[in-house]
Parts: sequence; C-alpha cells; structure tokens
Amino acid sequence: MVGGRTAAQAAGGVVTTELSKLNFRDLGGLRTRSGHVVKKGLIYRSEGPANYAAAHRDELAALGVRTVCDLRSEAERAADPNDWCGPACRVLHLSINGDLRARDDAAWESFRSDPSPENTRRVMMQAYTVMPAALSPHWPLITAAIVAGETPLVVHCTAGKDRTGVAIALLLELLQIPPEEILADYTKSDIFGENMRIAGTAEAGFRKTFGFVPPEPVIDLLIGTEREFLRAALREVDHRWGSVERYFCSSGVDATKQAAVRGALLMG
Repeated sequence: MVGGRTAAQAAGGVVTTELSKLNFRDLGGLRTRSGHVVKKGLIYRSEGPANYAAAHRDELAALGVRTVCDLRSEAERAADPNDWCGPACRVLHLSINGDLRARDDAAWESFRSDPSPENTRRVMMQAYTVMPAALSPHWPLITAAIVAGETPLVVHCTAGKDRTGVAIALLLELLQIPPEEILADYTKSDIFGENMRIAGTAEAGFRKTFGFVPPEPVIDLLIGTEREFLRAALREVDHRWGSVERYFCSSGVDATKQAAVRGALLMG
C-alpha cells in the first residue's frame, strides 16, 4: 500500500502485463476536444470473466476495483460469475439483452434462422441501434458511482466490444472525446477475436454460446469490430435524442450531474 492506495493505483492505474493481453484497458489518457485529459486508473473496459486466469485476478485485485458494471444477461452471469470481486467491490447487474450473446430477443431469432453474412450484418446493425435505449435506465447508477468516487470502475460484457463498446462510446461522448478517438478505442477490442483465433477456441466458443458454429465470414463479423456498427449506435442518439447531452438528460442524468461526471474523470 502507498498512502492508503494500492501500488497499482499509486502508479496511475497502469494495466499490467497479463491483463493487457486481454480485451482490457484503461480509458485514461484520452484527450477531449478542449484539451482536458481522462484521468488514469478510474475507468476500465473489459471482456467478461470467462477468460480470467489466476494472474488476471491477482492484477485486478491490485487495481483496487470498487465497482463493476456487468452488462451481461442473467444466463451469461450464471455461466461465468464475477467471483473475483472482493468484499469492497460492488457488482452492478445491468442486463443488456439486445446482444446476440444474450440470446434473448428477435435479433437472436433472426440470426439463428438465417446466419448468413448479409443477415448477420443487418442484425448487428440493429443490435447496436437499440443499445443506447437499453443502456438508458442504467446511467444514473453508473454515473452516481463515478461522481461518488466509487472507482476504479470496470465496465464489461462477454466480449467487451459490443455492449461495452456502446456504453463506453456514450460515456466518452459525454466527456467530449473526439469521434475518431472513440472509434479508435473501439477498434482496439479486436484483440478479443484475435485471442480466440490464436487459442483456436472460436468454433467451440460459438458452439457453446449459440449451439452451432456459424460460417467463417459470419464469425469474422461477430468477433471483429466494424466501425459502422458503432456509428449506427451514435447516429441513433443524434436522431432520437438530438445530442448525447439530451440523451443523458432523458436517462436521468441532468446537466449538473453531467458536469460532475466530467469533473470526476477529467483533468487539465
């Protein structure tokens, strides 16, 4: 411990060797349009705990995580629980079922009946488009934790790129990070699919999740990061709410609370 903090927190929340091999990263260091910088060691994005080995759990413990925002469905959580969290870590179950891995909506039924590349792309676009509305009820809890200093905070789903990708993109938009930087961060989640390919677990993973193995071009779509998918979510915010600020207001996070979130996460 250093002055009441873990060594990892004192070092600025640096993501250590083993975690950096997963789809896990610190949002710290990103710069806003006005030149402010996201503080390090406060907000992390991650894949789910299914791939956490003992070394990953040790490194997470060293980060001193206080809040976990789990965007998975109940079935996903039951299969791979967040059993690494200590007593000082609060887990928020914030189910987002509009993802194919949740297998809980019309998009999943459409994909199961027609797993062609064309339909998969259409289903993914649809899934990303509905995610902002699905996330909306959860923002008061997430932002309250940030403002209250219940950080470090980890946001994750199963792959850490779709539901987590949209949630993080909306938070970064609220912080006024430029769109190109938001998309660049999203693209880094390609590491999840790359790890599946290297480990040779892609087919087994899809058989476990979906009950069948999709065609190879479809697997590429499902494990990759296509920027147009994320753009669809951001366009929906502009189309339906007019701006990300109005979106958060409609979610119960008014202008004062939005300013408090920026104050908690930005410096400079």
